[in-house]
Amino acid sequence: MEKNKEYNGVYLPYIIRWGKITGWLGVLLSFGPAIALYLFYGLLPPASAILTGFVSIAGAVGVIWFIEPISYFPIIGVPGTYMAFITGNISNLRIPCATVAQNVAGVEAGTDEGAIIATLGMAVSVLVNIVILALGVFAGTQILAALPKSVLDAFNFLLPALFGAIFVQFAVSKPKLAPIALAIGLIFSFLVMKGLVPSYVTTLISVFGTMFIGVNMSKKGII
Repeated sequence: MEKNKEYNGVYLPYIIRWGKITGWLGVLLSFGPAIALYLFYGLLPPASAILTGFVSIAGAVGVIWFIEPISYFPIIGVPGTYMAFITGNISNLRIPCATVAQNVAGVEAGTDEGAIIATLGMAVSVLVNIVILALGVFAGTQILAALPKSVLDAFNFLLPALFGAIFVQFAVSKPKLAPIALAIGLIFSFLVMKGLVPSYVTTLISVFGTMFIGVNMSKKGII
């Protein structure tokens, strides 16, 4: 009880306060160049162009704005959510690092301990990411140019491999739910390939469908 009091009464308020500050700073920095162009040079695109750009982006990835926070929150909690969405590279770097850290530490996702360990794992990934990016800026082009085409082509399978590893990691702890989640994903991926449903439906149904089935299986004592 004392541990939960410390987490909810001290740690979380501190994280939320600084999470809001860094989040709004991120928004300001993101729009900073456009604001500077308007304030100092008077350059402002017409409202129709801004609306067209927004609609085109929202139509392509708008559903992700709602799916990602909901689907990632059970893994990384409040602290990890603030960190993940300010640092980026969530699905291909932060979430894998968070789940690996939880697995190594022997804590369960969705718990207070899991949220703390996930945050530590992502924090380390941010530091390593900065170092690798710095090296990539100075030497990345030369290194990529020296790699054979077969290696470059293999990079296309990096993200599926990461998600496959994460799925197996969770499947070990939820062996009864894992086949259902996999079946949902495969069925809707097939429907997307056939052009019967839009691509975002796969993520939407896979996330919320698996959550709904998992909750009901838990209530019935199956898992």
